[in-house]
Amino acid sequence: MSAVTGAGMFRSLRVHDYRLWASGAIVSNVGTWMQRTTQDWIVLTRLTHHDAFAVGVTTALQFGPQLFLSPVTGYVADRVPKRTLLTITQATMGILGLGLGVLVLTGAGTLLEVYGFALLLGITASFDAPARQSFVSDLVGPEDVSNAVALNSASFNLARLLGPAVAGLLTEAVGPGWVFVINAASFAAVLTSLRFIHAPAFDAAGRPHRSFSDIGEGFTTVVRRRDLAIVFVMVAVLGTFGLNFAIYASTMAVLFGQGATGYGLLSSALAIGAVTGALLSARRPAPRFPLLVLAGVLFGVGLLLGSVAPSYLWLAIVLPLVGVAAQTFMTTANGLVQMGVDRVVRGRVMALYMATVMGGTVLGGPLIGWIANVLGPRDGLIAGGLAGLATAAIGAVYLRRHAGEPAPELRTQ
Repeated sequence: MSAVTGAGMFRSLRVHDYRLWASGAIVSNVGTWMQRTTQDWIVLTRLTHHDAFAVGVTTALQFGPQLFLSPVTGYVADRVPKRTLLTITQATMGILGLGLGVLVLTGAGTLLEVYGFALLLGITASFDAPARQSFVSDLVGPEDVSNAVALNSASFNLARLLGPAVAGLLTEAVGPGWVFVINAASFAAVLTSLRFIHAPAFDAAGRPHRSFSDIGEGFTTVVRRRDLAIVFVMVAVLGTFGLNFAIYASTMAVLFGQGATGYGLLSSALAIGAVTGALLSARRPAPRFPLLVLAGVLFGVGLLLGSVAPSYLWLAIVLPLVGVAAQTFMTTANGLVQMGVDRVVRGRVMALYMATVMGGTVLGGPLIGWIANVLGPRDGLIAGGLAGLATAAIGAVYLRRHAGEPAPELRTQ
């Protein structure tokens, strides 16, 4: 890699506040992925008898609140100083991790209680996500928004690479309760970074004072923009029926006779591809709509190849392709949305975006889990693969019908 290319790929890290945020976030994200992996594993193997539907319910409870609370959480993200809001949400998630750890360590944890913690974490995350997403773009100049979004995704997926593998090892070495306690401690890193960041983006000054009646402005912004609306439709399809990696990895690990470590390594295999996809996105000067179509095709093909995997090793080799495709798709979609709206409504639009990405699992998680239970884990992967191909088809039809119009990334705000 040339010096020029390297500088371009990591250019947002030259900004002090962004660099400080990224250093704290990576530690916290590793802990978060450790908790998610361990939580799904104990639901599948300790609290139920390999019930993939229960894992889907846990996923739905954790991400469902983003679907129902997005108008409120987006409004809060646009009105409350982001450092204050993120400090509250990150501290709350740390407390919830500690509570779940104590519950499991004392042997008092039940499936219903894990459901409850998943729901509380989902509610907290629904306020955290839009603030965190729009906050990243506020830390850098407009010319670096796409790069900052991509590097943030790379950091998140590097944590996905490390977290599940560490969680699998620790779960077998010291037990799942201590994994949750370690996750709680990891939030100290991001809370410390927030303490020392002093970006102008934290100030609400300069924004027009808006009433609570403007809570739905993010929705109307998307509806009025056909180019953004089609991105949301594609994200909804892939997010609902395709991005159910916890179910894919856990059920296929059991199918191949693997334990917690084997499950964690499959999640890490996905993350290897995701980190690669995010770094490749960071090299691009701007997100491009045709990449959504290409990524959808690669995602679908990758999961279909995984569904016919004759061995655990075959699946582990295929999953990085799925990770590259998924991350290229999500990073490109995120960049198109953030660069396509005014900063004044960005929090509300990103709340709607996160609701579309995560909220779809309210239906998709249990559905894919049910398919894996009734038809088998391989059929769960087939359903996800078909969703990827359907997403690509939607984008291809849009490009063909509107070939003469400006591409979404070239629209003026």
